[in-house]
Amino acid sequence: MNKILLTSIIIFFSCSSIFGQSKDEKYVKDVKSIDAIINAYYDVVSGSGNEPWEFERDKYIHSEKAVITRLDENGKAESHTLEAEYIPIGLSPKEDFYEKELKRKVSNYGNIAQVWSAFEIRTDPNAESKIKGLNSIQLHYENERWYIDSWTCQMESDKNTIVTDFLNKE
Repeated sequence: MNKILLTSIIIFFSCSSIFGQSKDEKYVKDVKSIDAIINAYYDVVSGSGNEPWEFERDKYIHSEKAVITRLDENGKAESHTLEAEYIPIGLSPKEDFYEKELKRKVSNYGNIAQVWSAFEIRTDPNAESKIKGLNSIQLHYENERWYIDSWTCQMESDKNTIVTDFLNKE
């Protein structure tokens, strides 16, 4: 009886260590560089409606007190925490949504970075889109990894050609 119990415990812990990864092990590649974390960011928000939300991964790439700000077409800002971002997402069924990066400009000094990232939104990964926006993403480096501290998004409109202007620079 003791041999069976001991064998079961050994098998359980062996399988856990082989098949169960901690968040650090699972997502460590996502936070090793600025490019990796921005790619992970777009990967997390994009996907088919059949794929589950990646809340754990999203939370891992953001700092604990990350702030999300969206500017409406009149430039009025609405800010909230990452946790608040999850409430409407978790309550509604997931739909096909693909945010494809068009251009990135990175400035970093020491342990801080600013990323400008133009994107377009699609409901089909292969379809063309006229819906474009610009993200301003702030990051910091600590404990041998990058964190997203905040991001601000503004969509392009008839009144605001922010993405077109950004794409045409340099």
